[in-house]
Amino acid sequence: MHQMLVLTPQPDDYLRLITEAALPDLQVVASADVADGLARGGHSDILLGDPTRVKAALPHLPQLVWTQLTWAGVEPMLDPSLRRDYVLTNIRGVFGPLMSEFVFGYLLLFERQVLARLESQRAHRWDTTLPGTLRGRTLGLVGVGSIGTHLAGTARHFGMRVHGYTRSSRACADVDQYFHGEDRTAFARGVDYLVITVPNTSETRALVDAEMIGALPPHAVVINVGRGRTVDEAALAEALQAQRLGGAVLDVFSEEPLPSTSPFWTTPNTFITGHTSAPSFPRDIVGVFADNYRRFHAGHPLRHRVDFERGY
Repeated sequence: MHQMLVLTPQPDDYLRLITEAALPDLQVVASADVADGLARGGHSDILLGDPTRVKAALPHLPQLVWTQLTWAGVEPMLDPSLRRDYVLTNIRGVFGPLMSEFVFGYLLLFERQVLARLESQRAHRWDTTLPGTLRGRTLGLVGVGSIGTHLAGTARHFGMRVHGYTRSSRACADVDQYFHGEDRTAFARGVDYLVITVPNTSETRALVDAEMIGALPPHAVVINVGRGRTVDEAALAEALQAQRLGGAVLDVFSEEPLPSTSPFWTTPNTFITGHTSAPSFPRDIVGVFADNYRRFHAGHPLRHRVDFERGY
């Protein structure tokens, strides 16, 4: 019999969904409070939760074998002071549709000039300005993992061209052209919408730097749904303030919550969303966990295993 400790802000939802999944040989303790969860489930060999709670619980679970995160991001778990004597898996494959809703909602806002139309409406002005269209525009993906792959497929639906900047992968058939290594400026020069989906690792930190930002066309829009530290935020803010870019949609930042002193709050044509582009909905997370638990129970390799050294 396996015992699992669930540490999330929605413990009742997770407990209900896991119970409904009828997983064999599994007892579950669920709590939003780490101390309470450990008091009732301190002998658990499986842990499921968000990284903040998981990080706090790790030192107190001597029998831990496997941890399933409820996020795609694993950065808090890479602290070198933390133990690594367990298997860590994250969530993949469920955030692509949510990210597409978010990203293409904003792409259409820009192309269809939604805010300008609203201003015309407020002024009682009949506005016959022709809108733009996504058809024929180029979407530049910094990172073509599971999320980037889904975005590329959605872009294809709208008739967009897709450029991908990756370390080496060319696996997504919906990417028209790949760029690698020193091709960063060539990649940026041909992009109308730059979307950043990569995780924060030593290789991606400040990957979107002043050079890449400076190579973007002046009408380009930057959308970051990956991690804040992958972007040189000072360079991005300066380019936006100088109106050398068409705009930005920023869901993630190097410091969260975003401090009230950040220049992004008052930067022109910038939209700030508080790390809400693709929430971890319990039903989606439990679906991934249940598949992995059945593999675990059968002694098969787990999906979405995290490499501590590579950071993803």
